[in-house]
Amino acid sequence: MQEIITAAKTFMTDVLFKGIPKLLIAILVFWIGWKLIKLLNKTLKRSYERHTVDPSLQQFLNSLIDISLKVLLVLTVMGILGIKMTSFVAIVGAAGLAVGMALQGTLQNFAGGVIILLLKPFKVGDYIEQGSYAGFVESIQIFNTTLRTYDNRNIIVPNTELATKSLVNHFNLPMRRVKIAVSIAYGESVDKAREVLLRVANTHPLVLKEPKAPFAPVEELGESSVNMSVYAWCLPENYWTVLYDLNQQVYDALMKEHIEIPFNQLDVHIKTDK
Repeated sequence: MQEIITAAKTFMTDVLFKGIPKLLIAILVFWIGWKLIKLLNKTLKRSYERHTVDPSLQQFLNSLIDISLKVLLVLTVMGILGIKMTSFVAIVGAAGLAVGMALQGTLQNFAGGVIILLLKPFKVGDYIEQGSYAGFVESIQIFNTTLRTYDNRNIIVPNTELATKSLVNHFNLPMRRVKIAVSIAYGESVDKAREVLLRVANTHPLVLKEPKAPFAPVEELGESSVNMSVYAWCLPENYWTVLYDLNQQVYDALMKEHIEIPFNQLDVHIKTDK
């Protein structure tokens, strides 16, 4: 009986009287620290906007600072609870090889994010293509980049993929060229067809006239048609609108002018023996 009473006193002294206050302090510190981190993130965001910091750099710094402060907060709470950091470091050191292998891809993605911010092959808002990925850059985080496709899907791409492989940035230049391929039948007037194509291109409100005006060369004398093209320049964000509009308007204009557009057809001649 005496042993039970002694054990109970020991529990009350070591666990309740010593452990609970530490636990309460740790919870309080964690709660306050978490709130302060959120407040700091909001303050930094307003500061970035006030000093017109590049949006891509804003997102990267926010992610880096947020994760670093949260890791520091967790370590602080562990210290308050009495978890010896030397033991913790020893455990991490013993598992260093396994952790290193596990984090290898993550560290590569972090390095890829740094490379993207330094070299700036693209920025938030650009439309890019890389392999099977294509979309508008929504955000650049410390480990990955988020793309939004035209049909409104999010693609999460590791930064190392975008930093170490070839990609196409459709928005990094001020203009983009639209090409509309057109075939007319032999015997039709090339000059008349060119006049129709240029009229359609020049009257479109989103087609740029300067510094390069639309032009419509003969590309090829094909087997069954004269193959022409109309080239027009527009702002990158207007590319798809101009492309789709000109396709339809060119077709309508050629039909209105009675210019024949040939198509593949098979003529069958039936020979009968008399």
